[in-house]
Amino acid sequence: MGKSKFFKEFKDFAVKGNAIDMAVGVIVGGAFGKIVTSIVNDIIMPPIGWLTGGVNFTDLKWEIGKTMTDGVETVVTLNYGNFLQTCLDFLIIAFCVFLMVRAIIKLKRPKAEEKPAPAAPSNEEKLLAEIRDLLKEKK
Repeated sequence: MGKSKFFKEFKDFAVKGNAIDMAVGVIVGGAFGKIVTSIVNDIIMPPIGWLTGGVNFTDLKWEIGKTMTDGVETVVTLNYGNFLQTCLDFLIIAFCVFLMVRAIIKLKRPKAEEKPAPAAPSNEEKLLAEIRDLLKEKK
């Protein structure tokens, strides 16, 4: 009995719209990440590298020092180029997501012509407006 209730709860969770929507979002997000990575590496970075004289951001590093381990000298580096590349990737991804969300919001936004016209004033409102106007004239 305990197992069947557990599996029923899991089934209810797995087939809920929110869980399925989230799974689709993760899958599409992964594919979108690959597209953005390709845009950055194959389209954006080559011109930037050309403008900077062939400097590849991922190759930028700062040598901190050297260590000896078992007779082998190892260079210790601070790879700030990878950090710069990752930050650039993030900015491009964030900008693409911003544009995508902005487009979705524009699609969902009702158009100006779809707004209902204001309701005509009722007879009571018309009479009250006339009384107001007459009282203003008497002053």
